[in-house]
Amino acid sequence: MFSFTRMISSVSAALALASVSSVLAVPVVNNITPLVSRATAPSPAFVIYTDKFVSADVLPPATSLTGYNVVALSFLTLAGPVDQAQAYANLAADAKTAKKSEYSQAGINIIVSAFGETDQPTTSGADPTSTANTMAQFVLTNSLDGIDVDYEDLTAMNKGDGAAEAWVSTFTTTLRQTLPQGQFILTHAPLAPWLSPNAQFAAGAYLTIDKNVGSLIDWYNIQFYNQGQYHDCTSLLTTSGAPFAGSSVFEIAANGVSLNKLVIGKPGSAADANDGFIDPATLGTCIDQAKAQGWSAGVMVFQFPDADATFIQGAKGTSFQ
Repeated sequence: MFSFTRMISSVSAALALASVSSVLAVPVVNNITPLVSRATAPSPAFVIYTDKFVSADVLPPATSLTGYNVVALSFLTLAGPVDQAQAYANLAADAKTAKKSEYSQAGINIIVSAFGETDQPTTSGADPTSTANTMAQFVLTNSLDGIDVDYEDLTAMNKGDGAAEAWVSTFTTTLRQTLPQGQFILTHAPLAPWLSPNAQFAAGAYLTIDKNVGSLIDWYNIQFYNQGQYHDCTSLLTTSGAPFAGSSVFEIAANGVSLNKLVIGKPGSAADANDGFIDPATLGTCIDQAKAQGWSAGVMVFQFPDADATFIQGAKGTSFQ
C-alpha cells in the first residue's frame, strides 16, 4: 500500500511526486441511498490489503485469509481503479457475486482502498466532493462493503496551511452521505506521525481531521512503518522517537484519538516497506502487551500474499485466538 519508498521528511519540504492530472468521471448526485444494509464495522478489525496480482479470480479462496475480517482491494485512484481494484471491477457479474458470497460466509468484508502513494488529491486540485461521490458510486456499483482512505498527499500536508485537512474532512463527510455509518465501512490509513503534534504539520494533520470527522470514521489503519522507527514493542506502543515523538499507539491515544480506533498496521514482509517490519511472532507479543493495557483495535497488514492466514495467526498473539 502505501509508502513503500516514502519517508516523511523531517524538514518542511514535502517529497516531490508527479501530480495526477487525470479527471474523474462525471460526479454522481448526492442523494443515492443504498437499498440494503451492507456491512457492520468489525471490532477488532483484522485487515489485509491486496495490490499484487493473485489469479484470474482476483481474490484467493477465503480459506487463505482465515483470521482476517476485512480485505482491501488496492487501489481506487483519481484516474480510476488500478491493480486489484481494477481486476475486481472487471470480473463478470456472476463471478463477483460468487466471490462476495464466499467471503461473506467466511466473515470477511471486501472494501476498496482509495488513492495510495501515487495520488496527490489536494495538490493536484481534485474536488473533494465530486471525488467522494465518484468513489462512493464505485463502492455501490461493485457491491462492496465500504472504502478505506489512503490519503498520502505529503506535499499538501507538509504545507501546514490547513488545505489538506479541509480536503480530507470534506471528502469524508461526502462519502458518508452515500455510504451511511452502520451500513458501510469507512476507514482511513494515515501515516503514524500524522497522529502526533509536530511543527512540520502546522495545521494538525490527522489530529485535526479526527476532530473534524473522526466520528464518521470506523477506525484508522495506521502505517507504523517507513519512518525509521516502530521496530520494537516499545517504540510501537509507548515511546516513539525523534523526529516523530508522540506517534506510538498509546501516545496517539493520549493525543486525543480513541484508543480502540487505532489499528496497528505493519508490512507483511521486509520487502513491503523500507523499514518497520516485525516478524509475526514478535508482533504477537506486542499485541499481547497492548491488549493487556486496554487496547483492542486490531491489526492491519500490507499485503497478501506476503502475509496470509499464518501471518495473522502469529500476529494476533494469544489475545485474539
